[in-house]
Amino acid sequence: MSDKPFAGQTLHIYLPGEYVGENYISGFEELTGATVVADNFDSNEQMYIKVANGDSYDVLIPSDYMIERLIQEDRLQKLDKTKLETAMSLLVDETLNLNYDPGNEYSVPYFWGTVGIVYDKTKVSEQDLEKEGFSIFLDPKYKGQIYLYDSERDSFMMALKALGYSMNTKDENQINEAYNWLLECVRTMDPEIVTDEIIDNMAQSRKALGLIYSGDAAYVMSENENMGYYLPKEGSNLWCDAMVIPKNAKNVELATAFIEYTCQYEAAYDNSSYVGYTSPNQEVMDELAESDFAGINAYIPRTGYGKDEVFEFDENVRKIIADQFARVKIAASNAG
Repeated sequence: MSDKPFAGQTLHIYLPGEYVGENYISGFEELTGATVVADNFDSNEQMYIKVANGDSYDVLIPSDYMIERLIQEDRLQKLDKTKLETAMSLLVDETLNLNYDPGNEYSVPYFWGTVGIVYDKTKVSEQDLEKEGFSIFLDPKYKGQIYLYDSERDSFMMALKALGYSMNTKDENQINEAYNWLLECVRTMDPEIVTDEIIDNMAQSRKALGLIYSGDAAYVMSENENMGYYLPKEGSNLWCDAMVIPKNAKNVELATAFIEYTCQYEAAYDNSSYVGYTSPNQEVMDELAESDFAGINAYIPRTGYGKDEVFEFDENVRKIIADQFARVKIAASNAG
């Protein structure tokens, strides 16, 4: 007989691709005797479709606004906090009690960060960044030298912030202004709309600047010393991806053990040092900020800044920006 608590059991997790350390999964299997089956998704929306269709997973790792949607639609179960008290005590305060899940009844942080501008210091002046913020994406000086991120939320966040609005606005006039801002960008600036390829492309100095997640920027900066990361004064998106247990999970006890394991120093260190995204484990974050990511400002998220916001989920707004962003992309391909 095995003395491992979950020998012979299987844990099904669903998480973004390229989001785990080298020994994270095998370490949990070794510790528990369980087998982990990990499926990857490209976007929160792709994950949502599977969950809404009734696919069963024990642990999901979506983003803040998607967790809020899953809670609203009663697709998640409350966590057994008595089994997670020690683990939660290791986490950075700023990652807890966020508006999508007050009290962390349903979710435990996995990675967190910001969305900002990655830029080539040899091509972009700091003065332009400070003066223009996200409006630098409309500056003709950088035409043909920019990457936009293929995400309706991040693109509209950028446009709304550039216009001085909340990225969580429900005002359709403001959303339409942001739509027109993005149309102007794709029609006049010849941007390349990308996803993960921005990481290697900026590490190789292919363009002057792009919209990027802080964890990807941390990697780019560690690969190329000419790269910088800038958070505009008009504010940006502070985000958190977190672990949740769906209502139809088949192995809740094992899922809870997995969440607890993930918060511990060793697993958190493995994940963060390998992936480059910021750990919510306070000790790991502090240590990596002074070692692997020393001098890389993208690694430590900006906190306590009033104009930074966490995404909120609103079904009506979601539909509007999905439709409008599809039109922005058509305009971009026609401008090409």
